[in-house]
Amino acid sequence: MAAPRPVSTEAPFDPSRAPVIEGFSPTVYSNPETVKEKFIRKTRENPLVPIGCLGTAAALSYGLYCFHRGQSHRSQLMMRTRIAAQGFTVAAILLGLAASAMKSRP
Repeated sequence: MAAPRPVSTEAPFDPSRAPVIEGFSPTVYSNPETVKEKFIRKTRENPLVPIGCLGTAAALSYGLYCFHRGQSHRSQLMMRTRIAAQGFTVAAILLGLAASAMKSRP
């Protein structure tokens, strides 16, 4: 027969606290960024994405305004412009990802 294990005085696992793992730090940055700081950093890294987002929002807003006023031709034109602005934004995101992947290579 196997000998009984010694009884531990340590409390059982507490799910309300993060486990302590030696050599592991849950935060990547020593100073956590605020939302504003992260937005500014990301905008500096890839300034075309916010420009594309603003263009998309402007085309959508003006297109809806024209639709409400009954200007269907201009509304259609603005919806097509919105699609182009969305494409520009997606392309800017992909180019930014590619550039950051190339920059992180040794």
